[in-house]
Amino acid sequence: MKQSRPAFTLVELLVVIAIIGVLVGLLLPAVQAAREAARRMQCSNHLKQVALACHNYQSTYGRFPPSSLVNLDVTTTGNNGSWGVHGRILPFLEQGNVFENVDLSLAWDDQQSISELKIPVFACPSDPGTDQVRTFDDNRPSLYPTTYGFNFGRWFVFDPTTEKGGDGMFYPNKMLDFRDCLDGSSHTLLIGEVKAWTPYQRNGGPSSITLPATQLDAEVIVASGGQFKDTGHTEWPDGRVHHTGFTVTLAPNSVVRYTNSGREYEEMDYNSWQEGKDGGAGNPTYAMITSRSHHTGLVQVAKVDGSVTSITESIDIETWHALGTRAGREVIQGEW
Repeated sequence: MKQSRPAFTLVELLVVIAIIGVLVGLLLPAVQAAREAARRMQCSNHLKQVALACHNYQSTYGRFPPSSLVNLDVTTTGNNGSWGVHGRILPFLEQGNVFENVDLSLAWDDQQSISELKIPVFACPSDPGTDQVRTFDDNRPSLYPTTYGFNFGRWFVFDPTTEKGGDGMFYPNKMLDFRDCLDGSSHTLLIGEVKAWTPYQRNGGPSSITLPATQLDAEVIVASGGQFKDTGHTEWPDGRVHHTGFTVTLAPNSVVRYTNSGREYEEMDYNSWQEGKDGGAGNPTYAMITSRSHHTGLVQVAKVDGSVTSITESIDIETWHALGTRAGREVIQGEW
């Protein structure tokens, strides 16, 4: 007599598959959350390293580095290639070999030793844009983006005719120090997250020099720009605010819409005038370069004292402005 072997019925098999599907569905978000938590921790570590590099620079030279060094004796320029903070702190990030192969007194545009060079500490691992290299059609070196910008203050950045700078910790032709941070190093931002490949308008406007207070105000200012670019924060050696800085004009992760060539963008930035362009004959720079990140609901920042913390996108705007100024003499209270 032939014996039958035990086996799953079709119904039992479908039930098992359904259970496995439910378990995978429950497990996947947990795995993704764990991975994001790890990436966020690594991002925090990067901010800490960059902040400590700035401190070591200050210990060596007695000041923090300038955002850029621009020649105000000229009245006509091509592209401004002045090195920014990222390039100046390279020796303090264990990148001495890179630093020895560049010349900070010359524009970075022609220095091929940095071509296709990705410095991991300059990139948040949660930002997918950091793996997309920026190429040029004028023989400049190909560059990877950065996702960490230095604090240029609230809105006004630099006037080439008076050499007056903004109220942040960095602006052209000026090396600030701890003693310039009258609000206290634990209440002033040094570095904040930004998104690679942020679209922006530049070299036009602003429609008003008053600090924009609403999304509509910001969108009107963006529309006053003279040139659209979708390459913000893609030139890590460049000292201009739209590539290696941020301002606290708007709250973190703010939505600012603008339509270009039929496409609507929701996270626009703005720079009224590239710092250094046309030297002493250039226009004042007002910049709305918003701190944004791929971490849900927040951005990570490092303060002047070197501590790293998270800032929620719902932070009170007056508190955010106070954190962005070095000598506003504001009193910051409560949780933020």
